[in-house]
Amino acid sequence: MSNVVVLDNGGGLLKAGFGGERDPTCVVPNCTARPSSSKKWLLADQLLSPTEDLTSATLRRPFDRGHLINPDLQSSLWAHLFTSILKVHPPNTSLLLTEPLFTLPSIQRSVDEIIFEDFNFKALFVSDSPSLVHLYEASRRPYGLVSKAQCSLVVDCGFSFTHAAPVFQNFTLNYGVKRMDLGGKALTNYLKELVSYRSVNVMDESFIMDDVKEKLCFVSLDVQRDLKIARCVFHILLHIILLGSGIIGFTWDYFVALFLEFSFCDVG
Repeated sequence: MSNVVVLDNGGGLLKAGFGGERDPTCVVPNCTARPSSSKKWLLADQLLSPTEDLTSATLRRPFDRGHLINPDLQSSLWAHLFTSILKVHPPNTSLLLTEPLFTLPSIQRSVDEIIFEDFNFKALFVSDSPSLVHLYEASRRPYGLVSKAQCSLVVDCGFSFTHAAPVFQNFTLNYGVKRMDLGGKALTNYLKELVSYRSVNVMDESFIMDDVKEKLCFVSLDVQRDLKIARCVFHILLHIILLGSGIIGFTWDYFVALFLEFSFCDVG
């Protein structure tokens, strides 16, 4: 096993694994939750347990609008990740960590303190996501277009924002980056509004509806055709059981929630 841990620290998900492996070892929520029927806070992968009822659960996230606002909570989630999931010994391990573009120096210092003072990692390398995506694509196709041109445009659709970042020779050109404060969280909120308007009020079911979005929504190549199919073929793709609200059936037509990303002027 590699002694290098790779951690893509997103606002919505933690994607972690070991250097040299093809796929991440785990993809878990970067948040804690307390079910309405319990006083116990659940961490990361514990939220994915089929035995947990997360109806109207209270969520706490270390990130807000793409920036780390609660270092102590993030440290607790990392401790659970390194100890219980990856099972690594930080003093003998190096860490590759992603951070959002334009992270404030004060936040960077807080992260460095957590990595070296709380966990005592042997080494740390911090990078932004666009440059790593460019490097990955160039190494995957040595004779491809990205390798020959040595430049690319990376669109990073995150939990709280979307970045369009030009990359040249593995370096992100910060002066050319464009940011839009629209991401997966806004799409989940929009899906909650659609479902609440049509059937059952799910405005308090953020975690459940985020899971529904990941499982059900897709980007259509022909919107009119897929909407026509959804009207003609009443096919339930997913059932969600909510305590006190009964069963909600989801059909194809909810895929339109993702198109808010392409018509962000509708947000307001």
